Amino acid sequence: MSPSSQQELAQLFRRFLAPESVIDAPTSLAAYECDGLSAYRQTPLLVVLAETIEQVQQIVRLCNERGVPIVSRGAGTSLSGGALPHEDGIVLSLAKMNRILTLDALSRTAVVEPGVRNLAVSEAANPLGLYYAPDPSSQIACTIGGNVAENAGGVHCLKYGLTLHNVLGVKLVTATGELLSIDQQSMQSQGFDLLALVIGSEGMLGVVVEVTLKLLPIPECARVVMGVFDKVEKAGDSVAGIIAEGIIPAGAEMMDNLAIRAAEDFVHAGYPVEAEAIIICELDGTEEEVESQISRVEAVMKGAGATETRIARDEAERLLFWSGRKAAFPAVGRLSPDYYCIDGTIPRKALGTVLAEIRRLSEQYELPIANVFHAGDGNLHPLILYDANNPGELEKTEQLGSKILQLCIEQGGTITGEHGVGVEKLGEMCIQFSDQERNQFHAIRQAFDPNCIFNPGKAIPTLARCAEHNAMHVHDGKLPFPEIERF
Repeated sequence: MSPSSQQELAQLFRRFLAPESVIDAPTSLAAYECDGLSAYRQTPLLVVLAETIEQVQQIVRLCNERGVPIVSRGAGTSLSGGALPHEDGIVLSLAKMNRILTLDALSRTAVVEPGVRNLAVSEAANPLGLYYAPDPSSQIACTIGGNVAENAGGVHCLKYGLTLHNVLGVKLVTATGELLSIDQQSMQSQGFDLLALVIGSEGMLGVVVEVTLKLLPIPECARVVMGVFDKVEKAGDSVAGIIAEGIIPAGAEMMDNLAIRAAEDFVHAGYPVEAEAIIICELDGTEEEVESQISRVEAVMKGAGATETRIARDEAERLLFWSGRKAAFPAVGRLSPDYYCIDGTIPRKALGTVLAEIRRLSEQYELPIANVFHAGDGNLHPLILYDANNPGELEKTEQLGSKILQLCIEQGGTITGEHGVGVEKLGEMCIQFSDQERNQFHAIRQAFDPNCIFNPGKAIPTLARCAEHNAMHVHDGKLPFPEIERF
């Protein structure tokens, strides 16, 4: 789009948006050129900030009429390039739509706008004795709208589920500006499960403008057991053993030595820095339930080869143990100029095998890897350390990341557990899914968005792109957006 067209579009938006809600200055646009996956960058044509549902509808109608791509954005914490702008499109920021509309203690629900921070929901519900269970590591910053787009999880997803399991309904603005209410609050709901389709759709079906969340009672008791291991494979086996014992922990997280050392140096959580791996296992429920389960979990860990087990002495130490895990990503960031976070998922029984292969790949590619992941549900987050200033190192890192994701597929897993596909995993989508399956994905998308204005170039590769997926790399820091195939 030419500069004059950019100016014309900005003027059209300013007819119904406040002047400061239309951003077109190059220096200001630079703040939106990437999300948490900062290896990929692209400056958008414009950024517009909506404050009401009606404004979102007007923005979408205007863009649909002119064929202008729309990339919706919350806090920009996505780790797969899901909020990467389109060079000929706008970024629709929902940051100003940040109100908690209702909190209902009787129905245990919260109705929120998409720009509400994840942690803010639990903070607001706390006086009612309630909380919102999904807790991504970025929960202090990430928004509910972004959580819905990526089906975010967190350290407590093993027992309480992902975003999908904790959302009761959404309001969605379609490509024509229509407002749809999609919910599954009634057990008698019939027909297609559209709510499950929208959650995790990465902003390609519409703009989520309101979300109804399920709240849970704060557990009477929560205790943490830490298992210390001299081999990562033993730690992985212990998690499978805990589940096999019939215990479903609130969370079961694993960190290897590199991640342990980084987190301990960062937050001083009391981690054993000589350990090859630790398991942080949280148990919650009544006092009696938790006491019973703690002894059983300790027995399983020791049976799997734990050299030591530690029980958090009090609530302060429980939070301290978790603080190291939740700060693991920024902590590892202190070890290297750059790191690349993988998000594959495997069956629990394959943990030992996959961890051993990741270690071999790390040595082969001569790139350190820190492993931090949701061991309970097999959601891996290997962090590959690299330096983008070294020529060719980003490309080598991407190749290593792809090998790890292919390994997940080979073990019966999938290429994403909670970060989404975005632009990062388009090549691996060609491996995991057949041409027929990808055609069906495109058909579903076009049923909602015939002109493909919502987040084009993301998540679903075209058949032509899959034919050339070995050549799919970022060049000179700019990601190409191929034309969307028409059906």
